[in-house]
Amino acid sequence: MLEKVRTLYEGDSEAATWFRYGLLAFDLLTLIYVIATSFVNHSDWLLLYDLAFGIVILADFCVRAWLEPHWKRALMRLSTWADIVAVLSFLGPLLVEGLGFLRVLRTLRLLKSYQTLHRLRSDVVYFRRKEEVFLAVINLAVFVFVMTGLIYASQVHVNDKVNNYADAFYFTISTLTTTGYGDITAVGLWGRLLSVAVMIFGVTLFLQLAQVLFRPNKVRFECPDCGLMKHDIDAVHCKPCGEVIHIEYDGAV
Repeated sequence: MLEKVRTLYEGDSEAATWFRYGLLAFDLLTLIYVIATSFVNHSDWLLLYDLAFGIVILADFCVRAWLEPHWKRALMRLSTWADIVAVLSFLGPLLVEGLGFLRVLRTLRLLKSYQTLHRLRSDVVYFRRKEEVFLAVINLAVFVFVMTGLIYASQVHVNDKVNNYADAFYFTISTLTTTGYGDITAVGLWGRLLSVAVMIFGVTLFLQLAQVLFRPNKVRFECPDCGLMKHDIDAVHCKPCGEVIHIEYDGAV
């Protein structure tokens, strides 16, 4: 039984591949649900959906814990704690109003799933060629969504300018881009600290994305001598060590 489940989560079969893509789609659906429900008042039918999502997340978390050989190492991963928070926010009815926003941390799974990234590298040629761009976009998007969730949670009951996820998203983007129209301002200690975090870390991630987009294209190929992984597309020698390299080039950039 253990090996069958492990094959689904870690194997290379077609069924395992579709299963992991299904988990990725579920993560995206969870994010959409979290954003959409910020626009409606909490009701009994939303509680049922919360419980349904929570049960699926809890089952997935328990299976991963069952398969994990090194639990101490797992507890050091941000994705593990994001899942724990997600389970609590969905299944803790008494905490839903206060901690439901933390479901947005589920988006961190998009960065932490090595198997998904590995599968994308092997399945999608375009992803393999543009991997740095995709990862930079995902890094920035996850940061924006998580910080928006935190802004929403810290401001929704104390700031009359922030009434839903869209208001928090607007504030996050205007802060990230240093536009600062002033129509929405964060109040309270946590609101101001989160604004500072958005400006410092968000601008850094935005510049990282801009650098990836506008610098010359590189190809991933490990130099057999010095181990450098990125070279010019038409390179025949490794720049740092001078080793002759043979990069397969399919003519697409």
